[in-house]
Amino acid sequence: MSTETEAPWFAQYRAGTPRHLEREFDNALEMFSAAARAYPDRASILYFDDTLTTSQVDKVTDALAAGLAGLGFGRGDRLAVYLQNVPQFILAMIATWKAGGTMVSINPMNKSRELEYLLNDSGATVLVTLDSLYEEVARELVDGGKTAVRTVITTNELDYVSGEPPELLRASRKRDGLPTVDFLGLVADNEGKSVPAPQLGPDDVAFLTYTSGTTGPPKGAMNSHANVVFNSQAYREWMSLTPDDVVLALAPLFHITGLIAGITVALLVPMPMVLGFRFDGPTVLDLIEKHRPTFTVGAITVFIALMNDPSVNDRDLSSLQKIYSGGAPIAPSIADRFEEQFGVYIHNIYGLTETTSPSHGVPLGGRAPVDPTSGALSVGVPIMDTYVRVIDENGDDVKPGEIGEFVTSGPQVVTGYWNKPEETDHALPGGALHTGDVGFMDADGWFYVVDRKKDQINASGYKVWPREVEDVLYEHPAVREAAVIGVADEYRGETVKAFVSLRPGAETSPDELIAFCKERMAAYKYPRQIELVDELPKTVTGKILRRELRDAEHAKTE
Repeated sequence: MSTETEAPWFAQYRAGTPRHLEREFDNALEMFSAAARAYPDRASILYFDDTLTTSQVDKVTDALAAGLAGLGFGRGDRLAVYLQNVPQFILAMIATWKAGGTMVSINPMNKSRELEYLLNDSGATVLVTLDSLYEEVARELVDGGKTAVRTVITTNELDYVSGEPPELLRASRKRDGLPTVDFLGLVADNEGKSVPAPQLGPDDVAFLTYTSGTTGPPKGAMNSHANVVFNSQAYREWMSLTPDDVVLALAPLFHITGLIAGITVALLVPMPMVLGFRFDGPTVLDLIEKHRPTFTVGAITVFIALMNDPSVNDRDLSSLQKIYSGGAPIAPSIADRFEEQFGVYIHNIYGLTETTSPSHGVPLGGRAPVDPTSGALSVGVPIMDTYVRVIDENGDDVKPGEIGEFVTSGPQVVTGYWNKPEETDHALPGGALHTGDVGFMDADGWFYVVDRKKDQINASGYKVWPREVEDVLYEHPAVREAAVIGVADEYRGETVKAFVSLRPGAETSPDELIAFCKERMAAYKYPRQIELVDELPKTVTGKILRRELRDAEHAKTE
């Protein structure tokens, strides 16, 4: 959005009066209950060809909560959800709240060591998981008494598929005879039952979401009901969402983006959620054409994958008009290429697990400016009631245009980490979150993330931010994805190395890409080494893992 044609909200923001948002509910369960009363017959969950209405979700979660209570689960207890993007994830979450508990969201890609840590750290007593994950990962932990889990509830990705399985699930099979509590059986046994309302307060923990553990063991961010309600409302207002919208849950539901931008905002509005088990390009395209979603939030790597799907040009994606991307930097050239291909602008959004998803965003209909010096695309401006400082190493505020660390305060910021007071004091002194993200604010109030503090490269005393090099690489027509790290160099101390995957059918060479960057960057910035790879390592949310690339390079020198 140019300052010449800025909207009234932006003029107010620049004047120091950002918009205020009053929290409408004391807890997230109240959001769902209000929707269930007002829209009982509306579609709530769209899972391939099947639909669950709001009233069906209400009845199933009543029964499931009663079943949990019968198993000894009560107020303040933790229930771990170890699932893909299936309806049971949402049903387990709502039932946990109805029983007065806290949900612990766990990445379904986690293996035994990671799962054991999260279950023990959270103290979860109930685990809800796919029967395949139980057999392959969780069974040994539970049977061996290595966690506090006393009840395992298993389900299957086909449990809410009534007809022929979609292509993505053709290889799935139901497993019978497991020594666990069957999800559908527990619901059936408690049909028509409910438990007394738990009287959840704003400060009660709605769910524990674990950080990625890039700087140490994962930490459980305590996302309170107040945090969840506020940012669910923020999404609704920021994206102008109404019951006529449909959300495509691109992000994994266990992740903070999937939880807020997928589930809880849909419960609030309410609007249907489209689920597709896990990300698969052709499957997502099928779901878009079938269910006509209007809104989605996903990592930029997801949109890159869709752009490069062989069938995408024959698909009708016109329903998706409210598209946001977060979790990883967006190169301006990728945003431009997407708009050229589909006619829709990708709006940037920024937040962390500890900010319960968004703290900044580009307002719907606005366009993020590009910083002329770094080439970075703005992540937007702080959302309602959110205050962000940019500080130097001494903790002092820097001037507009100067680089520093973002420190965020607002109703969406968590109060701390589960059972980790020292880490809480370090990251959240006085309740303000020190994000670890480095960037700046321009004179008009737009924010730009340059990079993570730990990713900075020091080449002959010069600071190089990987993000800037990656953005230049993305301008090359053959480049699909790029990741830049610092590697040891006898002369420079560190030098810049890039890992690049190519678009389907494209050809280029490392030397050509180095020359391309050399023409466009200062001498100390351009990569001296480029390695072509088939795929870059990513988190399940699509964020490229520079850490894994650094570890692999370090191992070569040992």
